[in-house]
Order: sequence, then structure tokens, then C-alpha cells
Amino acid sequence: MLKRFFILCSGVDKDLVYSCSNGEQNKYAGIGATVFFTAVMAFIASSYALFTVFDQVYTAVFFGIIWGLLIFNLDRFIVSTIKKRDRFRDEFIQATPRIVLAFIIAIVISKPLEIKIFQKEIETVLLKEKNDMAMANKKQVANYFKSDLDKNKTETDSLKSAINKKEKEVSQLYDSYITEAEGTAGTKKMGKGPIYKEKRAAYDLASRQLDSLKASNSKLITEKEKRAQTLQTELDQKVSQTQPIIEGFDGLMSRIDALNKLPWLPSFFIMLLFLAIETSPIIAKLLSPRGEYDFKQEDAEMGIKSILEQNRYQSDQQKQSNAEIYDKVYADLKNDKDLYQYKRKSALELLKLQSDNYVEKQKKTL
Repeated sequence: MLKRFFILCSGVDKDLVYSCSNGEQNKYAGIGATVFFTAVMAFIASSYALFTVFDQVYTAVFFGIIWGLLIFNLDRFIVSTIKKRDRFRDEFIQATPRIVLAFIIAIVISKPLEIKIFQKEIETVLLKEKNDMAMANKKQVANYFKSDLDKNKTETDSLKSAINKKEKEVSQLYDSYITEAEGTAGTKKMGKGPIYKEKRAAYDLASRQLDSLKASNSKLITEKEKRAQTLQTELDQKVSQTQPIIEGFDGLMSRIDALNKLPWLPSFFIMLLFLAIETSPIIAKLLSPRGEYDFKQEDAEMGIKSILEQNRYQSDQQKQSNAEIYDKVYADLKNDKDLYQYKRKSALELLKLQSDNYVEKQKKTL
């Protein structure tokens, strides 16, 4: 049962191959098995590749089956159309387009499986790229909000600096009138004299100004700090909104790009393996000697060609005979008087009609 199935996969003529020896049948069963398992590998590879795109198992399996059947049909067609002849050069020239097609199919099949085999290494590359993208994105978003944040911070620092400056001024005025009262500075006369009163009045004025400045600037500082928190919240939201896009950067194209960044030698050998699998039916067909099936197939083709050539010869002979018969018939009719009189009468009637028609046209013109 399995042998019959693989023979069916090889694309040979069942009636011819079953009339051959068991060894000849096994040869084509092996070729058919290679065609079948190549299609299975194509199904697995395409299903995984499509799963990375759609992230849906049933969709990936459905299209994977279609792709596997397409590869199966192509391989079966390639193998079945290569016919053994006496010259290897003619066979190779005949198989060249099919070998090129096998190269293309092997590359298409191997790439998704390479992605699966080197999945951990690819995920490491993708993780590094995602981190780089996240840092670059955060920097870009920060640059977008930088001008507003810097302006807000500068204004806040300016308000705080004005308060600090006024506090230093008040502190200096306080020390000035205290040392004047103690007699350790200024006039160096202990007691609350006129100078002390002037300094005390200056301190009281500056203290009131400080209180007023603190009241007004504190309100503005609170507003600026709220504005800074709002800007920082918007920045964080912007980063959070773009993060899922970066996290989703693991599709088929990005994985292929990550695979190309890995050492090429392991990937190259895997592609060679699939290339060998894909071209093995063709190579086996080219290298194998002509067998019983090939001779029987050629004999059947020669029989059909002989029948076609015979039919073509008979058709040509029939055309030639009919031509000679009709030549003799028309030669005999050429000397027939009745036919001559009939043709003469018809010609006279036609000439009269043409003459009458010409006269009528001349009359209308005049």
C-alpha cells in the first residue's frame, strides 16, 4: 500500500511501472518518497512562517497545506517530465530549468525552518534591537517634550532663585540691625539709636517684601510643578503608546533580518541540506542508468510516433490522389460544349446588366 502511494507520488505511468521488475518499482517508489517528504517539509516550513505572520494556528495550517500541495505538484511534475535518453548532456539540458526551480524551492523551504532552528539566537538579536529601539524612541519622545520641560524648569528655577535672593537680602539686613544694636558693627555704639531704627525699618520692609514674594511665587511655582508633572505624564504615555509597536517587532521580515546577522555558515549548510533533498529526485533520475521502465516508455512513445507518422503519410497520399483526380475532372470539363454554352449565356446576361447600370448612372449625372 505504501509502495503504491510512493509510486503515485513519483508521477510515473502506473500501467508501465507495474509491468516492470520489483527493483524498478522500488527505484521509483524511492523517488516518490523523496517528493512526498519534500512536500511535508514545505508544509511545516510554510506553516511556521505564516504563523509568525498571522499568529493563528488554523490559518497558518490551512495555507501551509496549500503550499505543501503546490510544492508536491511541482516536484512531481519536475520528476515525471525528465525522460532518460542515450545522451547525458541532452538529459542535463532538459533538466536545467527544473534544477533552477528546485534551487528556488529549496531556498524558500529552508528559510522558515532556519528561523525555527535558530529561534533562541534570533530572539537574542531581536531583544537587543528592541532595547535599542526603545532607548531611541524614549530619547526621541524626550527631545519632543524637551523644550517645554526646559522652559518650565527655567521659569520655576527663576522663581525659586528670586525667593532665595530675597531671603539672603533679608538675612543680611537682620544681621545688620542686630549687630548695630549690640555695637559690634556699624557705628559700634550699643543701643537702639537712629541708625538702628533705619536698619530695622529696612529689614521690616524687606521682610514684608519677602512674604509678599513668597506668596506670589509659591503659587506660580506650584503651577509650574503641576505643569512639569503633566508634561512628564504625557511623555510617559507617549512612550507607553509606542512600546507595543516595538514589542511587536518580531514578524517574519524582522526574523529573517535577524537571521542574516547571525554567522552565515550554519544557515548555509541547512540550505544546502534542503537543496540536496529538493534536487535528489532529479539527480537520482539523471544519474541512474536507463531501466526497464525507460525502455518500455520509449517503446510506447515510438509506437505512438509510428501511428502518427503513418496517419500523416496516408493523409498526404489521400490529398495527392484527390488533387490528381480533380485535375483530370476539370481537364475533361474544359472541352465540354454544353458547359461552354451555359457559361457564355451567363456572361452575356452579366454584361448586359452592367451596361444598363452604367447608362442609368450617366443619365442621373446629366
